[in-house]
Amino acid sequence: MFMPSLKTYDLFISHAWTYNDEYYKMVNMLKQTPLFTWRNYSVPEHDPLKAKTDAQLYAALQNQIRPVNAVIVLAGMYAAYRKWIEAEIEIAKSYKKPIIGVKPWGNALVPKIVQDSAKTVVGWNTASIVEAIRKYSL
Repeated sequence: MFMPSLKTYDLFISHAWTYNDEYYKMVNMLKQTPLFTWRNYSVPEHDPLKAKTDAQLYAALQNQIRPVNAVIVLAGMYAAYRKWIEAEIEIAKSYKKPIIGVKPWGNALVPKIVQDSAKTVVGWNTASIVEAIRKYSL
């Protein structure tokens, strides 16, 4: 049986440090997925960007998002962190990066900007998330 070589997906996971649990659950889900290889271009709290102003942070986020295959937006944190999640969506769109929205457990509503910007919105389910990444990644 012929096995194709696996693609390594470069991903940016939009998240807020206050909601690190969701971010780390997503990272662990992806790490534990068999036959799925990826590199993390996100900005976790333990490895922050070196930016002192909003303009520097925006430019640094551009550098993080520019090389990725897809941007994953954890839709549950939108309300509290709207400014930067909108900035990340704006940057992703400017580079024509596919956006994959992920609804957290128990959330039926997804913010309109995420719905309007995402190629797809999936539930908090490893198979659905990985399938969307494979389908929509550049």
